[in-house]
Amino acid sequence: MAEPAYPATLNGISDAPLRDRYDPVRLTSDHIVPILELPLARKVLGHDASDSEVVAKLASAEVSYTSFVADQARAVLEAPREGLTSEQTQSQLLHIGLAALFSFLQSNVTGPPLDFNSAEAVLPSSLRSDTATLRAVRAKIIRDLSVDGEAAYKLTPNSELFSVAKALLVNANNEGSVLAKTARVRVNFLHQKMLSEVTSTLQDEIYHGLEELAKVELDTEEKGRFLLERAIINTHHGFDGKARADLDQASQVRNFEFALTGKLGKRTKFQDRDISQLVVVAKSADINSAAKSGEPSGPKNLDLNDDTLLEAISFADKKLTTVSDELSPALQSVDPNEQPILDPVDSAILLAMASAITNTAPENGLTREETQPYATRVLEGGSSNWQIYTEALLVRSRVEGFRSRTVERSVLQMQALVDQVIADTATDDSAAQQPSSDPTTFLPRPEKSESAPAADRMEYIWLMNFSTRWNLEAELAKRWVELGGLRTALEIYERLQMWAEAALCYAATEQEAKARTMVRRQLYEAKGPNEDDENEQFEGPERSTLPADAPRLFCILGDIEKDEKLYERAWDISGRRYARAQRSLARHYLALTPPELEKAEAAYRQGLHINRLNQSSWFALGCVQLELQRYEDAADSFTRTVQLDDTDAEAWSNLAVAMLRAPAPEPTPDVEVDESTGEQKVKEVDPHKRTREALTALLRAAQLKHSDARIWDNVLTVAATIPPPATPFRDVITAQKRVIELLGEKKGEKCIDLPILSMLIDFLVTAFEYESLLIESGDGPVVRTGTIPGQIISLVDNNIVPLITHSSALWVLVSRVEMFRNRPSRALDAHEKAWRATVAASAQGAFQMGDEKPWAAVVRATEKLVRDGYARYGPMDHEDQKVKDGAESAMVMRDWRFKARSAVRGVMGKGKDFWEDSEGWDRLKELQSEVTGN
Repeated sequence: MAEPAYPATLNGISDAPLRDRYDPVRLTSDHIVPILELPLARKVLGHDASDSEVVAKLASAEVSYTSFVADQARAVLEAPREGLTSEQTQSQLLHIGLAALFSFLQSNVTGPPLDFNSAEAVLPSSLRSDTATLRAVRAKIIRDLSVDGEAAYKLTPNSELFSVAKALLVNANNEGSVLAKTARVRVNFLHQKMLSEVTSTLQDEIYHGLEELAKVELDTEEKGRFLLERAIINTHHGFDGKARADLDQASQVRNFEFALTGKLGKRTKFQDRDISQLVVVAKSADINSAAKSGEPSGPKNLDLNDDTLLEAISFADKKLTTVSDELSPALQSVDPNEQPILDPVDSAILLAMASAITNTAPENGLTREETQPYATRVLEGGSSNWQIYTEALLVRSRVEGFRSRTVERSVLQMQALVDQVIADTATDDSAAQQPSSDPTTFLPRPEKSESAPAADRMEYIWLMNFSTRWNLEAELAKRWVELGGLRTALEIYERLQMWAEAALCYAATEQEAKARTMVRRQLYEAKGPNEDDENEQFEGPERSTLPADAPRLFCILGDIEKDEKLYERAWDISGRRYARAQRSLARHYLALTPPELEKAEAAYRQGLHINRLNQSSWFALGCVQLELQRYEDAADSFTRTVQLDDTDAEAWSNLAVAMLRAPAPEPTPDVEVDESTGEQKVKEVDPHKRTREALTALLRAAQLKHSDARIWDNVLTVAATIPPPATPFRDVITAQKRVIELLGEKKGEKCIDLPILSMLIDFLVTAFEYESLLIESGDGPVVRTGTIPGQIISLVDNNIVPLITHSSALWVLVSRVEMFRNRPSRALDAHEKAWRATVAASAQGAFQMGDEKPWAAVVRATEKLVRDGYARYGPMDHEDQKVKDGAESAMVMRDWRFKARSAVRGVMGKGKDFWEDSEGWDRLKELQSEVTGN
């Protein structure tokens, strides 16, 4: 663990700079107040401000306090105070900013309650002279936190602390040290989490800072922490693939071994035998560090109390446990019933892994089953750190909310966590912008034994996907909505004054009238004299001062009233920065009848001009461009989509469609230089390059959605469009096999693409050089398995033949394959089956209804059977009969002439009533003469 880099005394803080290391500072409450009372702190925070005009503007909320502090900091950096060097000044400013940041986190995320009044410690006396002034200053601070039209929670407690952190660690922070860069990224990320949605402005700043930190040389401990922290940021922004990659790398750097595997055990009270159960086995590299953790501490872990499920999985005896061969020897030796304690950072890696999984598909049952073992491993001997244990309870609660037998504990556990956080982040500040009433709870208040000091709670806070107190309460309300507890959810939203969420809650339960009134109350004046009149619809003029989240509220109102002008108003009041307004406008145009595609495309483009990293917008834009037949533009949009998320199968599939339909560019021959002679050679242009690129995209889509028959059918079709011999035969064969596996049981032989199968068999029989692919066996040469001819034969034997029921064409193709394999008896058998299939399918029409078309089909099939079947294969030597010395070889069918005559006579006998004088009848008589020799 990195040692504290700050001196132990107040005088030391003013004298010595911070050591330049990643994440070296953990300020305790004993340091925070003295730091905020430093002379330099009083100067930059405005306590010594003599400019009455500036102070008056701050008090009237005309000037942003954040900008004021940043300006003060820049001034002292340019002209350091007497007795301080430039380096010491920078050090103190970093200390002041970090002290404010930690205090804000303590009062809004971790607890316990601050032991000082933040307004008195931070704000000049003139800004807190009375409650109204303080509220105005804080409201201005929160309003100024809006970015790209996204607003921060308007009742954010102790907002002045974050204002100071933002001013000193971001706005005025031009220092190039590792600590300064780290602090800047963290403040921006916290700012991002405080907003209702991700904003591109902050996202760009965050990832720019991460790029700079990635270039810094860090030791093993710091590197592991940095990768984990970056994974948390990636998960928040929806980059799950990048998050998983960072987590894997962090585990390797730390030599932390873990695996999700199956082990025998019992999950219910009534199981009489052990079955495989998902479990995470994990072992930290630094056992000594992990062992120091001691007993777990944190909020109360509620019991399941179910009449069927056990409180925890009971794993079988270690010797009887089924362990995957892929597990390392260290993990194979771990007893799942008594796993070793983990290092706290390793526990945080497991929780981050769970978040990365659930972020991908939280509604998917298998995903939830994969997620829960990670949280369980942390709870059952994972770590003693209070905040990590709390986060594990929260992750488990989220997963259990989707199962009927665990949903009760899920909600009650989340309620307990909310109660704990609210109790631990309470403030005595009478002017704090707190909800006006205490939250309701079903549980007793947390006990002191369930608490922990602030230093322990914040030690690993940046390594977890933490939630602020108001976001945690909003999540609890959303859980109540999902369970049908609308009244409880609305009580929470209204107490928090989250009017947008409350309106969405009403709208989701088909109470749009109430939702509309609630939103309009925030945006418009009442028409009547009494705003509290229950019949008031707030149809008056727009309020002179709109709330900070007005762009979002206008969009919600636009969704309810289906009025495009409301989306345009949201766009305008955000300074044309609120990308969601353009996305909503585009969806509005698409919902019209007929859809206005041109306007929808323009709206999506405007939104993406603001937030170019919004993957769903790029996907929607590409779909619109496909409809407009702007295939090159669509290809560009879907390319951007898969660049942002390469696990989007639909985007890969649509990219292939756009590439196939876009006009092919003029081929430009590539020139390569022979290194030995220096001679330039023009490489041959591939005429099928665009098709191959589309096929690559489709194969990626099929890999991601392996059970999507539609995508595999597209792979089959596109691969087959490249003519032989350039055809990617392996892809064709794989795709046809996969389509049969997915659709064969339901559609039977209809899922076989006959033209493509014909092409494969033509290539097999006529167009391939086999000398190097043959192996000698007792029965003659055999095509090697694994080669393209071998795969075609395997496809026919194992996939096609078992599926054929009524298709004569398929039996004819099988006959060709059998003859290619020098098996004439089986080729003739396939011909007979093809003939029977045709006769059976055409019998009613040909022989009972006098329909000429099926009669012609029967005639053609009979001709094919006699001439291509009996006459060709009957006289041949039978492949299964060994010819002994002097013995006559066995024929495939000695009586083939009799069989042929019987087939012709049978057809003529059935068709005599309708077809005796027809052309088909004459052809059959001619055929009869051929086989009788007359």
